[in-house]
Amino acid sequence: MTPIDLRSDTVTKPDEAMRRAMAAAEVGDDVLDHDPTMAALEERVASLLGVEAALWVPSGSMGNLIALYLHLSRGDRFLAPLGAHVLDAELGTAAWLAGGMPHALHDVSPSSVLAAAGGESPYYGLRTTLLCLENTHNASGGTVTSVDDHAALVAAARSAGLAVHLDGARLWNASVALGVPLTSLTLGVDTVQVCLSKGLGAPVGSVVAGSASFVVEARRVRKMLGGGVRQGGVLAAAGLVALDRIDRLAADHSNANGLASGLRALGWEVDEPATNIVLASVPDLDKTLLSLRDVGVLASPMSGKVRFVTHGDVDSSDVAEVLRRLREDV
Repeated sequence: MTPIDLRSDTVTKPDEAMRRAMAAAEVGDDVLDHDPTMAALEERVASLLGVEAALWVPSGSMGNLIALYLHLSRGDRFLAPLGAHVLDAELGTAAWLAGGMPHALHDVSPSSVLAAAGGESPYYGLRTTLLCLENTHNASGGTVTSVDDHAALVAAARSAGLAVHLDGARLWNASVALGVPLTSLTLGVDTVQVCLSKGLGAPVGSVVAGSASFVVEARRVRKMLGGGVRQGGVLAAAGLVALDRIDRLAADHSNANGLASGLRALGWEVDEPATNIVLASVPDLDKTLLSLRDVGVLASPMSGKVRFVTHGDVDSSDVAEVLRRLREDV
C-alpha cells in the first residue's frame, strides 16, 4: 500500500522542471559576490511583497529569528498570537538568541494589541516594542487574516509605537484564498518572512524582507547564524520556479475542502478549512494517528487535533483514496 503523506506541505519533492532549473542555475559565491540567481530571486520576492529588499535564508525559523534579533533589544517584550510559530515551534530562539520576552495574545484584535502594549510604565516594567503577526495561522488550521483586519492590526501597533513583523510562511496561501495581491497583506509591516518550501514546493529556503537597510543588517545576522550559502543559486533556482506556481495553491485549497467534506460524511468532527490545512477533533489523538498510519495515511498532531495538509504532491484522486481507506478500514 503506497502511503499518502498529508503530514505537511513541506514533504513535496522537486519535479523534473525544478530539478532542471537547479542543475542549469548560474551561480557565484554569494558570500563574496552575491550569487546572481540568488540576487534574482531576492529581487523578485521583494517586488511581489512590495518592499525594498529581501534576503534568502535556509529556513523560515531563521528568517523569523533574524527579524526578531534586529527588532528587539534584550528584555523587550513582543506580542504574537497564541500558538504562533515564533512562540511554539522555534525552540525558544526568540528569547534565547533574539533576547525578547514573548507575550501570547489570546484574542488578536486592535483592542488587545493596544491593551497588551500598555502605556508608560516604571523603569523596571516591561517595554513592549514589537507585534508579530502570522498569516496564514498554522496552529489554527491555516486561517487567514483579511486585508481589513491586517490593516487594523498594523494601525493599532503603530499607534502604540510598535514595529510589526509578519510571519508569512504561507502568505501565498492567504493571497490566493482571498484573491488579493501579496502587497495588500504586507502593507505597513516593517519586515516579513515567506517560505518557498511549503506550498510552493521548493526543496529548501525562505526569504526575509523589508527595507534595504534592514536587509544589509539581516545579511550580517544570517552570517552570524552560519548562513553563508556560497553557490546558493542552485537552491534559488528552485525558488524562482516555485514562484511561478503560486496560483496552483488554489488546487490545494480545493482538495482540503474535499477532504474535510468527506471526513464529515464519515462522521469526523472537522473544522472548515480556510486554505490547505484540515484539523479534525478525535477522542484519542495518538490512537487515531496510529490507525491512520496502519492504512497508509500519514497525518500529524496540531493543537490537540489531527492535522491533514494538502500539497502539490497530492491530487484529488489521492484525497478520494484517503477517504476510501478510511471508509473501509478506520
